[in-house]
Amino acid sequence: MTHYRLFRRAALAGALALPILTTGCGLFSQPASESIDPPQNGTQNVSANVDPGSETAAQGDQSQMTLYLSDRNGLLAPVTVMAALGQDEKPGQKALEMMVEGSAYASELPDGFNAVLPKGTAIKQLNLIPDQKLAVVDFSKEFGDYTATEERKIVEAVTWTLTSLPDVQNVKIWMEGKELAEMPQDGMPIDEPLTRAVGINLEAADGVDYSTSAPVTIYFSALSPDNEPYYVPVTRLVNRSNNRAKTAIEQLISGPIGNLPLRAVVTPDVVVKNVSKAKDVVTVELQDDSFQPGTQEPAEMLQAVILSLTENTGLSKVQIKLNGKSDFVDTMNQSYSEPVSRPEHVNAFKS
Repeated sequence: MTHYRLFRRAALAGALALPILTTGCGLFSQPASESIDPPQNGTQNVSANVDPGSETAAQGDQSQMTLYLSDRNGLLAPVTVMAALGQDEKPGQKALEMMVEGSAYASELPDGFNAVLPKGTAIKQLNLIPDQKLAVVDFSKEFGDYTATEERKIVEAVTWTLTSLPDVQNVKIWMEGKELAEMPQDGMPIDEPLTRAVGINLEAADGVDYSTSAPVTIYFSALSPDNEPYYVPVTRLVNRSNNRAKTAIEQLISGPIGNLPLRAVVTPDVVVKNVSKAKDVVTVELQDDSFQPGTQEPAEMLQAVILSLTENTGLSKVQIKLNGKSDFVDTMNQSYSEPVSRPEHVNAFKS
């Protein structure tokens, strides 16, 4: 039960107890104590404002990278930025530097998004260990200068940012040259490598039985101060099922819960008929009785399905079948006749 302690201090109503992480079974059920591999980088950018995949699409002296920042609602969201890299400067280290409150890069962050690392934090070193798919980051002592209520958000932001790097699935956090066994303020245990199994923006579904629950990560939509839509990942605890990926899409259809200012991206009359996988492709069969052949399906909805499925399965491509057919396009003129790759970057705001 490696990651039990990572959930132990989650800011949910009540404690997330050990049985949450007991092993499930079935096609997509994975023990939460095991990391779900981050989705492999796709070869397409399906939309200019879509996904947290790869971190290093270099263009000349510029590098495209994904940061996890706090939005104006206090939720973490991936944000794609372009940044110049100096000689021998690593994209992952630059991404973390941009996530420091009050850094020299503050003006480069989009409106409505805030850095989450404590002011004055320096990234002393970032080591990537390919054979372990591991990133080890060493922060300066200022990293410990935060309020206890921000502790989980900081862990999530660092973990999800670094696991956006190609071939990084595990993260270790050091401070002043020493590996941390727990976070400095509230004692969140981090003595095991951190993975995306730590979750992000944690919440619990209504009526969930903690003793038989499992986490799924799904993507909803929010609006920036400039009324630009962007995706927000939410890790929701749900009752365990034999097909975790299908459950994830069912939760996506059920929409946001609580008072969070998130928008549903799928209409509630859409039904998930089945979710299956073969090699590197996950196939979802949706039934939408309101869909008329020859019309376009909302791109926002289909992209949220792709993001959610690849996040929960670790697979890189999604085949969407709508009413038994795949010969349709979305409102961005993206064709779904063939499997669609998870986009490389998400939430690339206009400058």
